[in-house]
Amino acid sequence: MKKKDNGTLKDFLDEKVLLYNRPDFIADDPICIPHSFSKKQDIEISGFFAATFAWGIRKTIINKSRELMKLMDDAPYEFIMGHSKKELVPLLKFKHRTFNTTDLMYYIDFFKWYYSENTSLEDAFSRYINKKSNNTEAALIGFHDLFFSLKEFPERTKKHIATPARNSSCKRINMYLRWMVRKDNAGVDFGIWKKIKPSQLLCPEDVHVGRVARKLGLLERSQSDWKATLKLTENLKKLDPNDPVKYDFALFGLGVMEKFGQE
Repeated sequence: MKKKDNGTLKDFLDEKVLLYNRPDFIADDPICIPHSFSKKQDIEISGFFAATFAWGIRKTIINKSRELMKLMDDAPYEFIMGHSKKELVPLLKFKHRTFNTTDLMYYIDFFKWYYSENTSLEDAFSRYINKKSNNTEAALIGFHDLFFSLKEFPERTKKHIATPARNSSCKRINMYLRWMVRKDNAGVDFGIWKKIKPSQLLCPEDVHVGRVARKLGLLERSQSDWKATLKLTENLKKLDPNDPVKYDFALFGLGVMEKFGQE
């Protein structure tokens, strides 16, 4: 691993984790949306929408997520499971970037179908891996296929649910899994899912995280794709094999807040 003037790379990144993995991180990050709820299903659903919307300006992501939650009476699980056709009408005008009414209606259909047979979204991922699985790759592929298993799903909606099968970096879905699976005393990630281990998580790799990782020698691959996600996480496991994705806080904070690595 590359050395830094103030010690090892691990020491440097551990310090940044402590700096950014703290409650005051929540307010300006999309994770504030699921933090608005206490019921497990509400956390899962609102978090999934917030993660889906998570590209672009964070303030806009948060505002659009709140707008959608308000349209669902700030009770997404109850709304999805018990809405009438009339109650769907106000949602028909909702749009965020390329996410439109068609996508939203399918998300609602999927969640209503899924939660009618399951109590938690965790099983939609965990059923495809076990405790011996090296990472969540099979879980992401399996979830994608399950999500689009309803009859006559809209083909256009597939662009909102990434899968390793398309060589996507799967940044948003990996971020969502971090939210649900990681648990520590910092109060940011929820840790409400127990069937997936933190050591199996993969680091969300976006333009900011990728830039910082390359600058620090954690990633050589120039493309932001699935291979880059695997390689970055492999190197982070050398720093902490049990909780490699905690370094997402450090890499993201360095990239977004500190503009580290920008020319």
